[in-house]
Amino acid sequence: MLKIRVIPTLLWKGPGLVKGVGFDSWRRIGTLMPAIKVYNARDVDELILLDITATRDQREPDYATIEELAAECFVPLTVGGGVHSVEVVRRLLRAGADKVAVNTASFSDPDFVRRASDMFGAQCIVASIDARRATDGRYLCHSHSGTMETDRTVERHSRWLEEQGAGEILVTSIERDGTMAGYDLDLIRAVTSSVRIPVIASGGAGRLDDFVEVVRDADASAVAAASLFHFTEHTPAEAKAHMAAHGLPVRCSVAGLSR
Repeated sequence: MLKIRVIPTLLWKGPGLVKGVGFDSWRRIGTLMPAIKVYNARDVDELILLDITATRDQREPDYATIEELAAECFVPLTVGGGVHSVEVVRRLLRAGADKVAVNTASFSDPDFVRRASDMFGAQCIVASIDARRATDGRYLCHSHSGTMETDRTVERHSRWLEEQGAGEILVTSIERDGTMAGYDLDLIRAVTSSVRIPVIASGGAGRLDDFVEVVRDADASAVAAASLFHFTEHTPAEAKAHMAAHGLPVRCSVAGLSR
């Protein structure tokens, strides 16, 4: 088994960071640069930074701010939001992003993921799936920051994204987002059972056991969380120690843990 990555998620809206429930992110929780500097010192494996209004506002990312943040970020940084063309991917990578998260463009431009992967390498492309369970029990993908339902099931879309050259998949439960009620294991399992590339579980982490369960029971390759790290005293290092204590391989520099 590959070593499990712990990845805090930062939701960027306007001048700072926000968090909410069910993709209704209204609560201000701080500013960008201090958060980057704090996580630099907290043994995280990577960071995910998502501009949650860029696509809705039909604007490109704030490259200047991203360049400033990337210069201070000492771990791999994934940036998403407003990614609608290969040129945007290029500019984000030039600004210092290590990976680019793609969601809406994978629906509006069927060749986008393939072109981006061919040009910059699969390792740079994180395909993002935001999903909600439909009344018939299927998990359907949503675009435009979770506001537009598509007819794609997560199984079908994740397989297609892998075929198109995505390097990994970030899958988020819209219903569990911000609830701290635990990951939707059925959702995560639906994706991990459909692809061979790494899958990052997101949406719902509220206790350290949630990390163990989504890896052990749903085969997640990495765990992403926001509310747990923003609103509790738990740290990424604690998360890794807890997973290591349950026999899961983790990537960290904490003394006494698997490396």
